[in-house]
Amino acid sequence: MREVTATGQTVDEAVQSALEQLNTSRDQVQVTIIDEGKKGILGVFGAKRAIVKVTLAKNPIKEAEKFILDVVKNMNVDVEVTTAVEDKHVTFDLAGEKIALLIGKRGQTLNALQYLTHLVVNKEGNKYYTVTIDAEGYRGRRKETLEGLALRMAEKAKRMNKKVALEPMPAYERKIIHSVLQDKEDVSTYSDGVEPHRHVVIKP
Repeated sequence: MREVTATGQTVDEAVQSALEQLNTSRDQVQVTIIDEGKKGILGVFGAKRAIVKVTLAKNPIKEAEKFILDVVKNMNVDVEVTTAVEDKHVTFDLAGEKIALLIGKRGQTLNALQYLTHLVVNKEGNKYYTVTIDAEGYRGRRKETLEGLALRMAEKAKRMNKKVALEPMPAYERKIIHSVLQDKEDVSTYSDGVEPHRHVVIKP
């Protein structure tokens, strides 16, 4: 973490001097005022310069990228990470040769990595981000699979005229099931159970 101590006639001047030395902008740093200084008589006699310490803040998204690369390296997987930030949502798209290892059974490994990365991104707590980790289009394919599953299970619930419980899923996957079936008048859905075994129930 880089930091500089700078002085100026005023606090603002001192901060500006530090920003120029760090070659950055005000929103990328943390400022600690060591001495506010004083103007002195007629602005000259007994004047005291302001002193500030300016620290370059960590970029949470860069930290998260580094975390992902460290984790996958320990799994002996080589990946390239493409990052997209839209408002307060960050998507990390992974591409590489042994990508199936990172996805895991029904995306469990990918979901675990996504959860941990979410914690890393929001560690400092200055700004809250939601996180998606995708691996070569897996999330899109999984969404299609879940949508198909939702429709099949809804038909089954109607045919048997009783509730059908699906396998446990993470919250955003349950949300896909709920949204596919929300406009259907002949079935309703709700989530049941306790994490990590929370699941969707489809009811005629």
